[in-house]
Amino acid sequence: MQNEYDLIIVGAGLAGNCLALALKDSGLNIAIVEAASRKQLRESPLGDRALALAAGTVQLLQALGAWDGVIDKATAIKHIHISDRGHFGKTRLAAQEQGVEALGYVIAARDIEEHVADLVEKISVTRLYETRVVGLMSGNDAVNVSLKHQGESLNLSAQLLVGADGGQSTVRKLLEIPQQVTEYGQTALVTTVQSALPHRNTAYERFTEQGPLAMLPSAGKHLSVVWTRGHEQAEALMNSGEAEFLAELQACFGYRLGALKLAAPRRAFPLSLIRADRMVSGRAVIIGNAVHQLHPVAGQGFNLGIRDVAQLAEMLIEQCQNHGDLWGMEFLNRYAKQRQQDHDQTIGFTNGVVHIFSNDWLPVAALRNTGLTILDHLPFAKQLLTKHAMGLAGRLPKIGAG
Repeated sequence: MQNEYDLIIVGAGLAGNCLALALKDSGLNIAIVEAASRKQLRESPLGDRALALAAGTVQLLQALGAWDGVIDKATAIKHIHISDRGHFGKTRLAAQEQGVEALGYVIAARDIEEHVADLVEKISVTRLYETRVVGLMSGNDAVNVSLKHQGESLNLSAQLLVGADGGQSTVRKLLEIPQQVTEYGQTALVTTVQSALPHRNTAYERFTEQGPLAMLPSAGKHLSVVWTRGHEQAEALMNSGEAEFLAELQACFGYRLGALKLAAPRRAFPLSLIRADRMVSGRAVIIGNAVHQLHPVAGQGFNLGIRDVAQLAEMLIEQCQNHGDLWGMEFLNRYAKQRQQDHDQTIGFTNGVVHIFSNDWLPVAALRNTGLTILDHLPFAKQLLTKHAMGLAGRLPKIGAG
């Protein structure tokens, strides 16, 4: 096996594999390093989570040739219903009003992850599963990477290293990039329910004093649930019986879809906003969840990460065409600067929604409900909100499969 590469990608999840796919015709010599085995990735419980793919993300997946193979496993979001429990305010968004087929899609993470991984198996990249990064050293001309592969030591070098290894990023830790952590004091309860009435491709975002409840349409009459509660309430709900859990969920959501039944196990995830202090260090850059982990309230986490991937791929391809250095600090700093605005806007919006809609102080509640009601009657404002929900408020990077 060779030891020198143009690019080493650490992490064979969606971010890392999508980056490799975007660069398949770039001429770059690429290696992907992944700590888990392909079987472990396939069987991970995280594969059960529902991903809300914004329309802009779907466009990027189409450009990669990674959408047609999974569209039959995805459920279109044609309507979004936003309401505030116990108050009058509501806003409704519709794909038809925007002249599009769907505002986004819901898909099981495992389905898209497996499909993209299968596509990467067919392109010319070196794949090293069950391989851990144990050391990094960035020099003037290369980054040197120390690995453990099935008990044996390996040393690779590259012009550029990309850390796409998730929220517990080994690359970020080895680069000693600090994180800023904001605890929300909330836990997300995740499950799937079946409703008595059809969901009609409607995604529901219902705000409560304890936190938001998202109900995302899935196959048949199923909906993926992301229910945010305070830590104590979440623990009590996790420990409760099925009937008690459903009674609480029904009281929170209402009966607009009839009676709900549990269709999957319940899981709980503490919530916080985590953001790395920087994206670049020497000849390394971190992307996706290695840089940012968001509250799920607006479903923007993966969508923001895929835009990290697309922007980096677009700039790397341009750099290759111009025969530029893949590291040059000017290049990496330009990438970081271009991503900064999207990060600031998306994280700021998500964080603001959490604080405004998890507050039941009467003046705040009255203001937000008035805002929701006015928004529902202002076509321009509603169109702007819809563009943000679809991930189309800004420029999408240009990437392609060939």
